[in-house]
Order: sequence, then structure tokens, then C-alpha cells
Amino acid sequence: MKDKVDPYLRPLYDALDDMFPSEKLSYFMENRTIEVAPIAYMRGRTLDNAFIILDEAQNATSLQVKMFLTRLGPSAKCIITGDLTQIDLPYNQKSGLKQAMELLTNIEGIAIVELSTEDVVRHRLVKEIIKAYNKADEIARAKRENFINKEKRGNSEEKEIESGSLDAAPKV
Repeated sequence: MKDKVDPYLRPLYDALDDMFPSEKLSYFMENRTIEVAPIAYMRGRTLDNAFIILDEAQNATSLQVKMFLTRLGPSAKCIITGDLTQIDLPYNQKSGLKQAMELLTNIEGIAIVELSTEDVVRHRLVKEIIKAYNKADEIARAKRENFINKEKRGNSEEKEIESGSLDAAPKV
């Protein structure tokens, strides 16, 4: 299983490598102070006396996020991370992260923190790249909304013509 899952966990291992010397990280992994596991292997567990991170949750389904959150033991702490601009789920499937942010926003003990381009700590160009993509997304969204609004207006006029409340051709 490790060989199959490790490529997907490479970013997490890279971050751990940045935080700990290799001997210390090996020790933590061997004695399970740090445990890395796919979300699919959380079912049935209770995670107590733990600090749990669900990373890249924008691609988790609603059922996966719910299952993950309901694993929390009485003294556990949890962080869920994800970038809603990088959802790779099929078009008809809603991100579990997005749904959790909508459903859990007013529950005491849960905080939602949203970061912006100003929080980016990668190459200096990454901020500009994100801004360019965000601008393109805003333009595309505005065009879609404009198209939908025109469609709605067109459909309501057709219904009025069919019902006889609006003449099909203007009288001169």
C-alpha cells in the first residue's frame, strides 16, 4: 500500500522533511508520534490526544469530510486545509471542504480562516500568477451570469408571447 499511496503524499513528506532533521523524523514516524494515512483509512477510528491535519481537502467529498470530522476524540485538535480554486472533482460533485465551510461556520469551537494572495510564501511571481487567474475567473463568471440572465429574460418573454400577454410582433 505504501508504494501506491506515497506519490500522493509527497508534498506532505516534503514539508515534514523541511521541519525535522531526517533522524528525528524517522524516530517520530517509527514510534507513531507522526502518522501519515490516507483519509480512506480513518473509518472506524477515534483520534484522541492528537493534532490531525486533513490536507488538500478541496478534493474530498462531503462524505469524506464528514467521516473525517466525526473521528475527533474529546481532546483532539483538527485543521483542514484546501484551496477552493483548485478543485479537481467532477463538475457535478461539490467539494466537501466547501460544504463544511458553509455548514459549520456558526458552530462554537470551529474557526474558518481564509488566506489571500498576500499570504503566499512561494516565489514572488506566484502572487501575480494567482491574481491573473483570479481575474480571468471573475471575467468568465461575469460572462456566465450575463448569459444566464439573458436566457432567463428570453424565456420569460417567450412565455408571455405564448400566454398572449405580449404580442409577438409590434403593431405599427
